[in-house]
Amino acid sequence: LEEVPLEVLRQRESKWLDMINIWDKWMAKKHKKIRLRCQKGIPPSLRGRAWQYLSGSKVKLEQNMGKFDELDLLPGDPKWLDVIERDLHRHPLSTSPSPGCLRRQQDLFRVLKAYTLYRPEEGYCQAQAPIAAVLLMHMPAEQAFWCLVQICEKYLPGYYSEKLEAIQLDGQILFSLLHKVSPVAYKHLSKQKIDPILYMTEWFMCAFSRTLPWSSVLRVWDMFFCEGVKIIFRVGLVLLKHTLGSSDKLKSCQGQYETMERLRALSPKIMQETFLVQEV
Repeated sequence: LEEVPLEVLRQRESKWLDMINIWDKWMAKKHKKIRLRCQKGIPPSLRGRAWQYLSGSKVKLEQNMGKFDELDLLPGDPKWLDVIERDLHRHPLSTSPSPGCLRRQQDLFRVLKAYTLYRPEEGYCQAQAPIAAVLLMHMPAEQAFWCLVQICEKYLPGYYSEKLEAIQLDGQILFSLLHKVSPVAYKHLSKQKIDPILYMTEWFMCAFSRTLPWSSVLRVWDMFFCEGVKIIFRVGLVLLKHTLGSSDKLKSCQGQYETMERLRALSPKIMQETFLVQEV
């Protein structure tokens, strides 16, 4: 974990508070500065609020006052409710039986159920649970719901629809970008005939929340909310390049199976917050 000196953290907090107070002006005139501050990491005490401002979910909530409560009171489609129930115990919110944890567990159910009612044509997708779980660690259920809506509609549109066409397309884009970034990794994956969908689906659909250590997830999300999906691409490229990008690294993964195993068990060094953010 990158240790930020207390004094620096306090300075960052006051800068972010100033920014939040006149947010529209900053967005209009000083977007570059916001981007730099997101790259440095949003202070933990303000992260939840900052994500809502960056994503536009705060405005969305204000335009739809009472909508979440309305959806919350509806029974929901039993088909989706069953799947959500089954998924809930798989996610990090359920590791402790404390009252706070159980409440967040209920909130996770509420947020995911509300989304199936808000977008019945999309329903529920398993990868939305870890996304909503991260949001609920930073904000109440109603705010987390609108932030999830923004991620599904603005940041990763089409990712959670049944046919997964958007994710397949982005897999192909990632692969063609890899050709530029790391010809060695590109050549190896081509030779092994490993389709991008096999290794990048969970990375992209869960925005790395199930791949990276927690401190790295937060730093990646700070940049993601500011700059969009290109951050997810960049992280994916860094991981591929540093896992398969040299003949030395490829010695121990000659075959398809070994390569997939290597991509499933990435080196902690390359996922470490300081290294990763610097490379991205």
